[in-house]
Amino acid sequence: MKKKVFFKTFGCRTNLYDSQVMMSSLKEYEITEDESQADVIVVNSCTVTNGADSNVRSYIGHVEKNGGAKIFLTGCGAHTKGEKLLLEKRVHGVFGQSEKEKIDLLLAQEKPFYNPGDLNHIDASVVDDFIGKSRAFIKIQEGCDFRCSYCIIPFVRGDARSMDESRIVEQISRLALNGFGEFILTGTNVGSYGQGSQTSLAKLMKRISQIRGVRRIRVGSVEPIQIGDEFKEILHEPWLEKHLHIALQHTSPTMLKLMNRRNVYKQDRELFEFLHDKGFAIGTDFITGHPGESEALWREAMQNTQALPLTHLHAFTYSKRDGTKSAIMKPEVNGKVASERLHELEAVIQNKNFEFRKAFRGELEVLIESQKDGLYYGHDQHFNTVLVQSEDDLIGNWINISNYEARGDCNYAQF
Repeated sequence: MKKKVFFKTFGCRTNLYDSQVMMSSLKEYEITEDESQADVIVVNSCTVTNGADSNVRSYIGHVEKNGGAKIFLTGCGAHTKGEKLLLEKRVHGVFGQSEKEKIDLLLAQEKPFYNPGDLNHIDASVVDDFIGKSRAFIKIQEGCDFRCSYCIIPFVRGDARSMDESRIVEQISRLALNGFGEFILTGTNVGSYGQGSQTSLAKLMKRISQIRGVRRIRVGSVEPIQIGDEFKEILHEPWLEKHLHIALQHTSPTMLKLMNRRNVYKQDRELFEFLHDKGFAIGTDFITGHPGESEALWREAMQNTQALPLTHLHAFTYSKRDGTKSAIMKPEVNGKVASERLHELEAVIQNKNFEFRKAFRGELEVLIESQKDGLYYGHDQHFNTVLVQSEDDLIGNWINISNYEARGDCNYAQF
């Protein structure tokens, strides 16, 4: 009987994709979605914040208390915390992202090991299915050439490099044949796709849109400077999700300089207003409490944020990462103050999202992804959550909804 493997994935969509690559590469083991049944647990870790590291360590502790499953660590945390966890004998093996296609051999090793791999690797795998998912995550690039002062990711993912376009197209073609219609393009810095070559993110999406069965394409986080004229030419396409996630990280010009960001608030506002006029919902990343964020700069940032047509937010308080420039910056911001600022920001964007949903009068195009407590859950073309009450089995279906109610944190409809 084959041993059972459970995959626990932390962090971003890139990690979700990497986990699917490992699942697809498994031949000598059986995948289980029930952690309690696992003989082996692969922890695909995130290390973007101290909190992310703590979550991984906490999960490993949970596994240690609840059974004898053998633990392997991969993901970004393999590069920052892997050796220590191995020395502490809390994991049996540690391997970097570049080694994931060798998953069978790695899990079979009887002796503890540390194999960080290299940071120049480009995936060669083609994923046919996404276990337990209605949407498919497609990694199109790896690494980042930006050097934001607070960020450890370029040091654990390497410099930007793009996946082969024909392999991306082959993968999406196979997934479309298997019934997937929505594809989320992901990576460490998605907007850098094709740099230094004859292609680009916009060109790639045009080619993907021509694949039979592709209904909606969503782009992971991009930088403001990556929304150029070529990208703007595809904004009207029906296959492009009417939601763009554009990373700002802050809206105070002074803070943007401290963070070594490449975006400029004045230009960001012009871009966001342009996209809003095109009917797009707009999300962003934001860090509160970065060193140097005085009360005056925070109030400036909030005033600037209020002026932006934002609808979605991925924000967190600043977390010191050893080896980054921000780690030695002064003055530091009290953690309680950073949390208060985070909550203030979240409340503003939540209200903006509610107003956006109330103002929209069109039809919602929804992919139903799951069911819970008698309600179906999905996302519309603006990446807003939609709850649907229905007597029919809607899982995996696309539905168009004309009559719906905008509630506090989601849209609700009967179908």
